[in-house]
Amino acid sequence: MIPLILSIASSTIIFVIFKLFAKFKVDTFQAIVINYFTAAILGFTLYGHEWHADALNDVRWVPFAFLAAFLFIGLFFIMAKSSQLNGVASTSVAVKMSMAVSLLFMVYAYSEELSILKITGILLAFVGVFLVSSPSAKKSGVKGAAWMLLVLFLGSGILDFTLNYVQKNELGVLTSSLFSAIGLGSAGILGLLILSVRLAQGKEKLKLKNVIGGVLLGVPNYFSIYLLLLSYKSTGWQDSTVLAITNVSVVLASAIIGFIAFKEDSSIKKKIGLVAAILAIATLYIANR
Repeated sequence: MIPLILSIASSTIIFVIFKLFAKFKVDTFQAIVINYFTAAILGFTLYGHEWHADALNDVRWVPFAFLAAFLFIGLFFIMAKSSQLNGVASTSVAVKMSMAVSLLFMVYAYSEELSILKITGILLAFVGVFLVSSPSAKKSGVKGAAWMLLVLFLGSGILDFTLNYVQKNELGVLTSSLFSAIGLGSAGILGLLILSVRLAQGKEKLKLKNVIGGVLLGVPNYFSIYLLLLSYKSTGWQDSTVLAITNVSVVLASAIIGFIAFKEDSSIKKKIGLVAAILAIATLYIANR
């Protein structure tokens, strides 16, 4: 349970940091690139001793590391653009509701048993996430950006399932802690290539506050991924349950912090969503007792 709780806490801290980026006008793209390198360095520093030379002989994990890296950086670009065109709230809904994709993959791939209680908990989770994350009012006049929401919905779900699948089936002697570091480091390299081009073209200017923001973001980002992978093994629960509880808990914690610290909208709809989220966590927990 401790890795699961710490994973939820790490993901929630990411939400707070992104909020602070807006307040201090930190360039999100530059911070994201620095964040990937910070996360990778942290992973190798803490868990480098787990490296085994045989990992270079059994390389089943390599394509998955590159896929994860591509999804990390690619989804970020689309997420940033979608936030501008579709709005932050609509983009957030697409990303958070993507757990539907990963849950379906997990249930099918691992032949997980679905009890009435678990189905109820998952449905409550969807309701809670949707109500808490959905925008209070629809934006008008936005055209040609709906495909981004679909890509984020499918891509984020595929990323969650990929990280879970490779951890269970393809790592061999490579540990999940080092796989996370390699995937994040590879994403950092891809991001650095793009950033270098933009710097050379004069479209970007590297600033110290962006570097500091990236370093602060990298620490919880690494642990949010590593601890989630660890939670799949340590809780004894079905993987779909772990993912559902993690996602709905992050939404719940982030919403509460948003209401209290950032004075965000706390409409009746969002309050109903919070209640549904709490009921979802309780139901899923009971279903795995």
